[in-house]
Amino acid sequence: MVLDRSGHAPKNLYSHKSYLTEFDRMHTGENHSQCKVCQKSFRRKSYLTEHMRIHTGEKPFECSECQKSFRVKASLYQHALTHSVEKRYQCSECPKHFKLKSLLTAHVRFHTGEKPYQCSECQECFNEKRHLTLHIRTHTGEKPYQCSECPKDFQLKSLLTAHVRFHTGEKPYQCSECQKCFSDKKRLTKHTRTHTWVKRYQCTECDKCCSEKSNLTEHIKIHTGEKPYQCSECHTFFSQKSNLTEHIKILTGEKPYQCSECQICFSRKRSLTQHIRIHTGEKPYQCSECQKCFVQKRHLTLHIMNHTGEKPYQCFECQICFSVKSSLTNHIRIHTGEKPYQCSECQKCFRRKSHLTGHVKIHTREKKLSVL
Repeated sequence: MVLDRSGHAPKNLYSHKSYLTEFDRMHTGENHSQCKVCQKSFRRKSYLTEHMRIHTGEKPFECSECQKSFRVKASLYQHALTHSVEKRYQCSECPKHFKLKSLLTAHVRFHTGEKPYQCSECQECFNEKRHLTLHIRTHTGEKPYQCSECPKDFQLKSLLTAHVRFHTGEKPYQCSECQKCFSDKKRLTKHTRTHTWVKRYQCTECDKCCSEKSNLTEHIKIHTGEKPYQCSECHTFFSQKSNLTEHIKILTGEKPYQCSECQICFSRKRSLTQHIRIHTGEKPYQCSECQKCFVQKRHLTLHIMNHTGEKPYQCFECQICFSVKSSLTNHIRIHTGEKPYQCSECQKCFRRKSHLTGHVKIHTREKKLSVL
């Protein structure tokens, strides 16, 4: 294309003034359309209009077949194909078929191990562009999905949708076995396994089986000793990111979860959930063998071991097995000599926290006697 002396294309090459304006903005970097919620800027007003729907939750494009709604017209078009197009694209590695070629392309990468999308910050690679987009938000801290009821923001739209249900009380996913309802599909899936006890993922080290792959991944760290998550304050290492998050809340004293009945606050959401059952009397975890019910899932898991005799936690030194991980942790200290619990009064150390608690009472009694 021939440009004029100012570096712009001759105006008579454009049939509409908007095209010329857009062309100029591409070169000048000018952004006239800015989101008032998150200050993100856009070259076109139409892009801003689409972006604002993230904050408002508006979905103006509805599928005539199933009434599912979409924020962007292109998403509706792609969805419509799932109703009209057969699964023409077959994977050459496995029997799976796909309606869209793009879905087949993404699926094939699971077989080839190809990860073409790389993060410019940490060089981590991903097999799908959307996974990279979500990952980048961990660096930028961007949380474009905002709750209209409270100040919370979220990186994923699905997290916002699930969160909003805490305000509305909506629980659209129902268990076909016991009719219990859940706010999101993932929780229903986990609950369903309490009826069937499907455990597809088996540990090659100790034959422990897990119902979810993520649980197996975390379990394997027991054998490898891997602790990739470090606290920046006290430099303690943790095998699970969730444990580090909880640890940080203890250090900061943060307790963001409050009971609406008695106003007690908790640092962990699951602690609040379990606490609320004191008020409701709910015991959602039932043993399929004897029908005994429990408030917490871990209590049910431990109870089931009484029926199965399972002891998945083995000491590498003497091969003694335990049904509870904490029992193995305490036992290992016999071999290592570790005594992590120290008395602040006399500096005596103990292998178990319960031993320290009992010891502290000695000082408490002594202080009471000295006062008398």
